[in-house]
Amino acid sequence: MNHTTLKQVRYEIYRCFERGGDALFNLADALLSESQAQSLPQLSMSAFFERKWPSVYEALEDGRMRVKQLRRVVVSTLLAQRPNNLPVWIAVDATNIERPDAQTSKDRGYIHLPNLPLVDKPLSIGWQSSKVVLLPEVASSWVPPLDIQRIPIKQTPVEVAIEQLRALKPLFGNLQVIVVADRGYGTPEFLQACHELGYKCLIRLKSDRKLYRQGGLRIHPRGPIPKDGPLFQGKRKETHGEPEVTVSLQEASGRSVQVRRYSHLHFQEARELTVSVIEVEREAAKGSKRDPRQSWFVTLDDSIPLEEIPSRYALRFSEEHGIRFWKQDLLWTSVHVRTPEQFERWSWLVALVMVQLYLARDLGQAIYQPWERKDRPVTPAQVRRMMPVILKQLGTPARPCRPRGVSHGRPKGFQPKPAPRFPVVRKHPKKVKKNDTPLPAPA
Repeated sequence: MNHTTLKQVRYEIYRCFERGGDALFNLADALLSESQAQSLPQLSMSAFFERKWPSVYEALEDGRMRVKQLRRVVVSTLLAQRPNNLPVWIAVDATNIERPDAQTSKDRGYIHLPNLPLVDKPLSIGWQSSKVVLLPEVASSWVPPLDIQRIPIKQTPVEVAIEQLRALKPLFGNLQVIVVADRGYGTPEFLQACHELGYKCLIRLKSDRKLYRQGGLRIHPRGPIPKDGPLFQGKRKETHGEPEVTVSLQEASGRSVQVRRYSHLHFQEARELTVSVIEVEREAAKGSKRDPRQSWFVTLDDSIPLEEIPSRYALRFSEEHGIRFWKQDLLWTSVHVRTPEQFERWSWLVALVMVQLYLARDLGQAIYQPWERKDRPVTPAQVRRMMPVILKQLGTPARPCRPRGVSHGRPKGFQPKPAPRFPVVRKHPKKVKKNDTPLPAPA
């Protein structure tokens, strides 16, 4: 990677912007370089934002992007940095965007907040966003996004993730792609879609998920052959039987790790799909909810070596660190936009900023704080502090601002109407009990 390549990538990104492309590209450069900004108006004070602060909101409101073309540019650029003989490891996950007080924003629903302390109702109101990121080879915060999409209320994270993987499939070509996901994606629907699209999988599995072996013998001589054989459930040890393969590993602390594979299993909802269940038992685990002694995974085949499964799945947590950088430094969830379409444009700008930081990390330029160690790999925040110098060398493909004089303002006597309010959408409407009498309609 050199300055010429990064400059060409920036030009291709600029070509994907349609309406308001100059303001959108300036806003991305401001976010890329202004590490101290905490809001959209503060981003407008950047030297790389050549317009005034109202253009920030105007760009997010009226701007247009070619998402398909952007996705193609991002995937081709990121895959060009990787050898062709190595498999591509990607991660799929959903993020909650809290908007409890945004009554003028539509399509808000109830979202779960699993990281809260033990409370009665760990719920909030907001949006959800699904993202597909490229996992690093070593644990770090460098997780460039391949695709990002908001999850409508009428869809589930699994359905949106399948749409994203289907859209990305032609862009991968003949590369071997392995999808890593949390246990929320360990469903027959998601596994069946990955099998049809030709993806490999390494997905966390709930310990109470029921799977079955091949159909057994007839219970009655004239009865039908059972479609489901003996039960297999992770939390019930009596249903496991003998594993097909067992591998013993050793962690850096010297504690042992046992990896077992149970093959030829299927879900009751998709009997034609054969999967394998992997059990990882760590001796050094605390046995708590966050650090269980036994972890369960599901795969579609035996292409992933058993000895690589614990370390490879541990790289999925790099996504958590990367998304934390998006939220805390790149202001992904802290901006105040009104409509879901505006938030989708902002999400793509944040994703493009992360891609440019990922490409600029190989330029060998970073700024360290006095308390930061220089013998460790460079982080996205350290590269971002150097981006003003890099952007000054690269220049911008955006056209300069053309002032159009002073606006006449609103006509005399004009009174704008208040913004419409939207109720919170329930996926499952609340059922009315038989004993409850409905309230009379207001007169």
